[in-house]
Order: sequence, then C-alpha cells, then structure tokens
Amino acid sequence: MPNDNDELRVVDATHLTDADWGEIKRLRAIYEREGQEALSAALVNLVDQDPIRAAHVVGAFIPDQLREAIKDEMAKRGITEEDFFGELVPRQDLRDKLS
Repeated sequence: MPNDNDELRVVDATHLTDADWGEIKRLRAIYEREGQEALSAALVNLVDQDPIRAAHVVGAFIPDQLREAIKDEMAKRGITEEDFFGELVPRQDLRDKLS
C-alpha cells in the first residue's frame, strides 16, 4: 500500500483539536494499510458520523479548496457572506471563530 503521506499532509493546523489530530492519524493509518479506496470510505463515514470534525480534518489538508467549495455551495443557495456573517451568525464571538 502507499507509504507516502504527502497526499495527507496537513497544510493548516490552526484550529485542530487533539481529537482532530487523532482522526488524522487514523485516516493516515487507513491509507497506508488499505489505500485510497478505504480512505475515501473512511472519509464518507466521518462526514456521516461527525460532519464538523470532517470539515476540520479536510480543511487541514486542503483549506483553500474546502473554503471555495463552501463559498460555491452558499452561492448556489443564494447565501452571501454578508448574509451568513450578518444574519445567520449574528454573535461576534462566532464570527471571530469562523473568519
């Protein structure tokens, strides 16, 4: 199986918790033992079981792509960043965490 974790290199660890790091280690182990298909299945399972942790973990690997995918999905639904930060996330402490 693959032994190069370059595909699973953490690019942005800014907001990772210890639990997120544990999940990253688990995903790397799955990839090394079983390959890409098993990793994909594990990620799908993580999204189903804990979507917030999945966003943290995926965002650590590909932060720019995740950010753009979220913005694209918001645009498809007609939600602007101003809507999101102004109406949907009105509390300043939450806005600070998300920006």
